[in-house]
Amino acid sequence: MQKIAIIQISEAGSEIAATLKRELKAKVIQRSEVGKEWKKHDAFIFIGAMGICVRTIAPFVNDKHEDPAVVCVDSLGTNAISVLSGHIGGANDLTKEISAILGAREVITTQSDNAGLWALDTFAERFNWAIASDDDMNKCIYAFVNREPTALLMEICDEGTDYLEKTLPEHVTVVKSLEEVDPKKFKLVILVTPYNLCVPYGVLELHFVPMIASLGFGLASHPNDYEDIYDEIDEAMSQIGVLPCYKRYCTIDVKQDEEFCAMLVDDLGEELVFYTAEQLAKVEVPNPSKTVQKHVGTPSVCEAAAILGANNGKLIVPKVKGRNWTAALAIDYKYLREQKGHIEIVGAGPGDPDLVSVRGRKMLERADLILYAGSLVPKALTECHKPGAVVRSSADMALEEQCELMKKFYDEGKYIVRLHTGDPCIFGAIQEQMAFFDANHMEYHITPGISSFLAAAAELQSQFTIPERCQTIILTRGEGRTPMPEKEQLHLLAKSQSTMCIFLSAAIVDDVQHELLQEYPEDTPVAACYHLTWPDQKIYRGKLKDLAKIVHDNKLTLTTMLVVGEAIDNRQGLSELYSKHFTHLFRQGEDMTS
Repeated sequence: MQKIAIIQISEAGSEIAATLKRELKAKVIQRSEVGKEWKKHDAFIFIGAMGICVRTIAPFVNDKHEDPAVVCVDSLGTNAISVLSGHIGGANDLTKEISAILGAREVITTQSDNAGLWALDTFAERFNWAIASDDDMNKCIYAFVNREPTALLMEICDEGTDYLEKTLPEHVTVVKSLEEVDPKKFKLVILVTPYNLCVPYGVLELHFVPMIASLGFGLASHPNDYEDIYDEIDEAMSQIGVLPCYKRYCTIDVKQDEEFCAMLVDDLGEELVFYTAEQLAKVEVPNPSKTVQKHVGTPSVCEAAAILGANNGKLIVPKVKGRNWTAALAIDYKYLREQKGHIEIVGAGPGDPDLVSVRGRKMLERADLILYAGSLVPKALTECHKPGAVVRSSADMALEEQCELMKKFYDEGKYIVRLHTGDPCIFGAIQEQMAFFDANHMEYHITPGISSFLAAAAELQSQFTIPERCQTIILTRGEGRTPMPEKEQLHLLAKSQSTMCIFLSAAIVDDVQHELLQEYPEDTPVAACYHLTWPDQKIYRGKLKDLAKIVHDNKLTLTTMLVVGEAIDNRQGLSELYSKHFTHLFRQGEDMTS
């Protein structure tokens, strides 16, 4: 958390100071204290005239890489002005945050911000990139903001490169190799790569090194030169052409008491992961060793540890030997821009395309194949696909056909989205697909979605838990073609009289009603919710004794959620959370006797 100091210059700004102190967890100091507090805080907020702010900080301003952020807010709260360390110090972001709190106008004078250009000097901290450029950063920024022709070479794929690709300025050209960077055509080249590349003479270079690799290492027992090993590994990697880009170090657990490991964590603040010999022995490596097997019980330490640390990624640098160490480097496949297949199982949400998650939308926009559950997911959710993407409904496909199609695209190195309704973990039928992926060693990941039971609560304008009366939500289904376990029969679950959300059961509603009436009172509120959040959404309220009639009379079929419980439309029962007498981490409650 940032350490922020507030300087209230006049009494007129007292209310603003109090608001910012509360919202930003800031400390109020006197103007005379700014000098001694200058290096102790990340940011200073002056409330009052800009001239007083500037005169106060002038003696202490030194360097934009060291100075704290300074923001000035006028005493009426009309303007919030970024004064010092806009990018690197974070004053521009703080100005935006203050403006949002006060409803003020943000005043930011940084050229790149006003021109809608990248803030290059923030990328290292923002995306966890190191900088490996010989050229002066300010010269590179000057060329960039003046829209000099710029080449962009990205050899990896991460959050930062995703941002660059989506916000590409007109004067920036993406290139695939430095052979395309002609000094007659380009003034600046921006590199995002862990590799040491030679930029053509006459072109300014801004080189970002993404910290994405896993470095596995083996170690002699308690070497005397352990303090030198860190630099020796970096030097060895550099000679191969790989810059220090390690997000974590990995080794075997028998080395936990080594001085080198303690130095990595305690002195250098590096992430260190240990693996057992059994875990390492399961990893296939290019350079197994009988000697290592004999001593620690696994044929590989450094290569296997690097691969495991990179989520079974690609071994970029095989085993390198030093005097008392071995090292290898691997990178998670998700960071590599090479052709390797991936499957993303995405929860589509309840139906409205606006209710898919931000991440899910990004996956859909990126996909080469979108295979969506057409009987349950509106096709509108797929309309954000990129040009050339294949979009197919799985409604008329058997499991084998679905898996065959996905494997075909996977083997071609394509990106596949398997789009399921709601959240895929709830009646999503993904288990059998994941079994196929596992059996075929296919990489996949799950992006969760908003379940229809959450959409039901929202559309019913109901809180499904009631203080002191109902604190449990049951998600279940009636017994249709898929048998229910004996202990999960509806009449048994109904004994708690919790809020019950029943999926996939409109076709057997008579049986559902019969089971529920064994435990719930017949006047228990119910709702039959058809096509939640779809354009043709219909919601029918009533009592449990009439549930079957409601469903039959309105001819409700698939994608109908049945909700049962007194929480529907309830407005009784108060939570203690917002009681003025309730004390918690963020607020001291009032004494009830006062």
